Amino acid sequence: MKVLLTAVNAKYIHSNLAVYSLRACAGPYRPQVELREYTINQQPDEVLREIYRARPDFLCFSCYIWNISYIRELCIELKKILPDTRIWLGGPEVSYDAQKVLEELPQVEGIFLGEGEATFREWLPWALDGQGRAQDIGGLAFRDGQGQIWDKGFREPIDLDQVPFVYEDLKLFSHKIIYYETSRGCPFSCSYCLSSVDKRLRFRSMELVKRELVFFLENRVPQVKLVDRTFNCSHPRTKEIWRFLLEHDNGVTNFHFEISGDLLDQEEIELLGQMRPGLVQLEIGVQTTNPRTLKEICRRMDFPRLSHNVEQIRQGKNVHQHLDLIAGLPFEDYASFKKSFNDVYALAPQQLQLGFLKVLKGSLMHSRAQEYGCLYHHREPYEVLKTRWLSYGELLRLKQVEEMVEVYYNSGQFSCSLPVLEREFADAFSLYETLGEFYRQRGYLSQSHTRIRRYEILREFARETGGEVLEDKLTEYLVCDLYLRENLKSRPEFAGLLDRERIKSFYRERARDLLPGYEAYEERQISRMTHLEYFREDVLGQGRGNYWVLFDYLSRDPLDYSAARQVILAEEMDSDCGR
Repeated sequence: MKVLLTAVNAKYIHSNLAVYSLRACAGPYRPQVELREYTINQQPDEVLREIYRARPDFLCFSCYIWNISYIRELCIELKKILPDTRIWLGGPEVSYDAQKVLEELPQVEGIFLGEGEATFREWLPWALDGQGRAQDIGGLAFRDGQGQIWDKGFREPIDLDQVPFVYEDLKLFSHKIIYYETSRGCPFSCSYCLSSVDKRLRFRSMELVKRELVFFLENRVPQVKLVDRTFNCSHPRTKEIWRFLLEHDNGVTNFHFEISGDLLDQEEIELLGQMRPGLVQLEIGVQTTNPRTLKEICRRMDFPRLSHNVEQIRQGKNVHQHLDLIAGLPFEDYASFKKSFNDVYALAPQQLQLGFLKVLKGSLMHSRAQEYGCLYHHREPYEVLKTRWLSYGELLRLKQVEEMVEVYYNSGQFSCSLPVLEREFADAFSLYETLGEFYRQRGYLSQSHTRIRRYEILREFARETGGEVLEDKLTEYLVCDLYLRENLKSRPEFAGLLDRERIKSFYRERARDLLPGYEAYEERQISRMTHLEYFREDVLGQGRGNYWVLFDYLSRDPLDYSAARQVILAEEMDSDCGR
């Protein structure tokens, strides 16, 4: 007898912590429990073929909003070719309306409700050895041999120390994101979030957490993404873990934390300030700055305090900050969202995610959707279409803003250029709103663009916004942005011609003095590993223009991967290079 735990991830680089945890809890039945991961980008027939050849007795799928339709189709087809295989489901997408799922999918025998580790451990003897009765196992919904549906309800949450560590064999996770949890549950009650359903906040013991963190550090894992819903809900625990990482930093591993920015205290901010650049990155959910909306969604958030904390962290220039907003929340109309956007944009995070409300089954938002006039897609991910405060047309405009922010802000490829354009508009939101409409009118939204084409489109936009004067000015900033990220092999036409004689003279007479670490390289090699560019405009904020910039690609910023740069005033260049 064999059980096949199956995950269908959104991307290849993702891994499914849930199915690995279930297998780790299988105890003496572990040899009979296999695990496979696929992605929603694979052809269903390919997955059908592999599962058919595996011929499991029990097939278990982990279900989420990104894969439930895919899995439903697999269940229907698999039952045709493997009629004796018994199919079970688990995960948030089937836990909150299990009876309805079983009624709609007669191919499915049962569903694991909520946390599955303890339930799976008790289910295995029944499934594989026929021991006991399914009716006596908590945390299950299933149909019996007479077709009657039993719903045992959610069971009490497990002690996290009982969940075995799943990463003993890192070869299984090569080129994949490592997910790790030190806690479950959430102390907050945000109405749009399923984490608010489980108020029973539990922590993995500090002894185990430290031992497991050491494992990641000793194996020099590139990134560990903690899935704790609010990592910093306990100040003593947060400080202890951050001190531990600070003391054991291996110079390579990055740790990603999802936190509440307004909960940070001064000692935690000072700890963050001591971190190696790139050791830690923070994801901070702001969602909205509208007080009426915050109250309605049961979210406690002190935005002035959050702003102060984010600004303090930003001044350290060593921690990547990712801030989130959600469009479509109650009492947030277009003007209100615009203000929320500008409030958060002013904090200058490395990334600003503009998301759209998902009306999730089991959430308070789902039960109050009709009250809010909230219409949403009937299929996953159940994204909002309109509300009492926001029309579908306005949401479409916000979608355009989202795409422009993703392409031009979050890419980090236009950090010099964007401030030039921002000054032409009343606020940052208006820039992205107008740019998105420019894309739509030109038919650019539906096209795939190269990186250089994105730069060219921005020049077109500048010309339409402020004429040739703005276009010419922006062009220099675009050239700076290009060479900050990449030592281009092919120079774009809009960058103009290089003063090759002056550049040769520089590399012959001065380059080695300005580039420590290049002593072993010849002049021609150094010129290929760096780049020298002249700018009339003050592209790097030096207080004046008319200078040269030397871009050093051996030395990069660990936060945005931009090249190190040195400014050489034009008069210094003339003097040093014999002119």
